[in-house]
Amino acid sequence: MLLDPLANALSKIQNHEMARKREVELAPGSRLIREVLQLMLDGGFIENFEFIDDKRAGRFKVALKGRINKCGVIKPRYSVRHDEYEQWEKRYLPAAGFGVLVVSTPRGVMTHKKAMEMGLGGRLLAYIY
Repeated sequence: MLLDPLANALSKIQNHEMARKREVELAPGSRLIREVLQLMLDGGFIENFEFIDDKRAGRFKVALKGRINKCGVIKPRYSVRHDEYEQWEKRYLPAAGFGVLVVSTPRGVMTHKKAMEMGLGGRLLAYIY
């Protein structure tokens, strides 16, 4: 039984990166996974991704670049205010300005850098570097 699809997807991406694979298929698909993959694409961590509708939940086919050192979910999903990102950055990222935290805000899923610019707090979902 699959309890956390986002954790499963990021774990699969991490394992395929370590094995130097060029592609990975993530199932089941969800809107949250799509938004995290879009942030990874915008950040230059993956090459591209596509959604494959299999008449169930769907799945994603992700082309990897080999640029991810580590990625994972943050459990439990801590609440964070707009002025607390620095302490979480120190905890989950190896250096300042290296990697991103994925945050769910009232205005959607975004990186912690964009959330700081907009002055938004939210819930921490994942880290990627």
